[in-house]
Amino acid sequence: MTEYDYEELGLVAGLEIHQQLDTATKLFCDCPTAIREPEESGRSFTRYLHPTKSELGEIDQAALEESMVDREFEYLAYDTTCLVEEDDEPPHRVDREAMETTLEIAQLLDMSVVDQVNVMRKIVVDGSNTTGFQRSMLVANDGAIETSAGPVGIEDMLLEEESCQRVEETDDGVRFSLDRLGIPLVEIGTKPDISSPEQAREAAERIGMLLRSTGKVKRGLGTIRQDVNVSIAEGARIELKGVQSLDDIDDLVRNEVRRQVELLDIAEELADRDASVGEPQDVTEVFEDTDSGVIEGALSSGGKVQGLLLSGFDGLVGHEIQPDRRLGTELSDHAKRHGAGGIFHTDELPAYGVTKAEVEALRDAVVAGPEDAVAIVADDPETAELAIDAVAERAETALEGVPEETRDANEDATSRYLRPLPGAARMYPETDVPPVEPDVTEVETPELLTEKVDRYEREFDLGSGLAEQVAYGQRWPLFEALVEGEGVDPTLAAGTLESTLTELRRDDVPVGNLTDEHLRDAILLVDGGDVPREGMEALLTALAETPSLTAEEAVEQEGLGGVDESEVRDAVAEVVERHEDQVAEEGMGAFSALMGECMGALRGKADGDTVSDVLRSEIQKRA
Repeated sequence: MTEYDYEELGLVAGLEIHQQLDTATKLFCDCPTAIREPEESGRSFTRYLHPTKSELGEIDQAALEESMVDREFEYLAYDTTCLVEEDDEPPHRVDREAMETTLEIAQLLDMSVVDQVNVMRKIVVDGSNTTGFQRSMLVANDGAIETSAGPVGIEDMLLEEESCQRVEETDDGVRFSLDRLGIPLVEIGTKPDISSPEQAREAAERIGMLLRSTGKVKRGLGTIRQDVNVSIAEGARIELKGVQSLDDIDDLVRNEVRRQVELLDIAEELADRDASVGEPQDVTEVFEDTDSGVIEGALSSGGKVQGLLLSGFDGLVGHEIQPDRRLGTELSDHAKRHGAGGIFHTDELPAYGVTKAEVEALRDAVVAGPEDAVAIVADDPETAELAIDAVAERAETALEGVPEETRDANEDATSRYLRPLPGAARMYPETDVPPVEPDVTEVETPELLTEKVDRYEREFDLGSGLAEQVAYGQRWPLFEALVEGEGVDPTLAAGTLESTLTELRRDDVPVGNLTDEHLRDAILLVDGGDVPREGMEALLTALAETPSLTAEEAVEQEGLGGVDESEVRDAVAEVVERHEDQVAEEGMGAFSALMGECMGALRGKADGDTVSDVLRSEIQKRA
């Protein structure tokens, strides 16, 4: 990957962290915040969404472009879905638990809480909300975090409702699931103080650690998302949306810097060539007898081919600006945004069934010279015209350099065009929800995870590695409840919640089925001596495979209630007799090999110390 002098380029970056809160109910209704499977849906309904004007009579450009794509939105509803989620009932008051957690986060970020929290509507017409807008409220501002490269300011923190979960594309539009809609979400925005890819990742990691320190945020894939705003001195501000993994942030910033540098180089070359963008033309006749499957498919359905002369663009449309992405890919993204499958252009033709003769005829049709390129779109007449107009508009901006826009993060740390940057016109007041005057006097600042690690080592005598695993894991609240509330042995609790569960997961045991109640009861049984420690894996496996069982029922089912010494001696004696020759030859040297077999024979019903003592005695008798 190309490395740049980021200071010389004038790199400026900022983060927007979106984190779901782990509350019992949603932000504006009493529905649970549990995620459901689409197959559990019992009914659905459809909507068409359109942008509305702000209180100043303006329409947001991003919402306007979104509305130009005619789509039907289908919503999957469940037995927990209420009228608020369907937008058939006004929202309730702001969830108190969500507000309290947000105030705790504000403390950790050293932020100033506003005197009055007012709910706003943010226009969103991509179908991700049944209302056509998202409810959002400013709770705090003016905070800071520390990084190794210096402090990063926190501009603001908003409490918002999460959007619907996108299930799949349909023939008529998009299918969404209502289970996620309305889950409380905090959005934390940094100031543009980040000056390197490494600092962007470090800042995101720091904020993530602070959020997890509350013990009140959801964990797992999709529960936290990072947006990154990136610009360089001669470029433009780009909002990169939907970064799922912290590991991708630094590479995403690097690739965006490269994209802007390459686009600036292309713009300079286009200026030297006195490049320009022509008017779209109907070039269907060129492809009347084509062997190209894509083009023939469009024409056989009554479609047409629209062509666009890109004067001075020859060789530059195919110029790579990110790994495996070219200027032509950028043009294609805009065509796709308006319903087309993409574009073909002369930097990559002949290919895809398009012949050399057809390329020459296409050039003649639009009067293209040697330094010119041509882009084409084949689709139904309306889509082809919308798409080629979008391609022409994006090609015009290539003459200027880097356009401001919102882009979607790809899995390979590249990005693709999503929509224009939103403006102030997308926000207007929510009149259905009364303001909230937050009370910070009762809010306690949570202990940081880094502080927990030190305390676990000091107070519970855990090794540094195990202490860090527990503190940064999902189950530290359960660990503390067991150790501090129930007096459980810290090493047993920590080892079970981290090491044992990890080993079972590697053995394909469905540990995701284990609830905190399962784990708590199993650990208490072992800690109390009702089940040998060696029986923990068998007990948890039984509970994971049959979650309807209680811990006590699983103990009875698996026969893990322990055995007396005579049963242990009988089982060990049987193993030793089977290996009588080995014992006679090796004596105590056979101990290690036979110990594992003895434990397996007893299936966790006896503790290791007892089995070890009996085995030594039996070997000594026969050696």
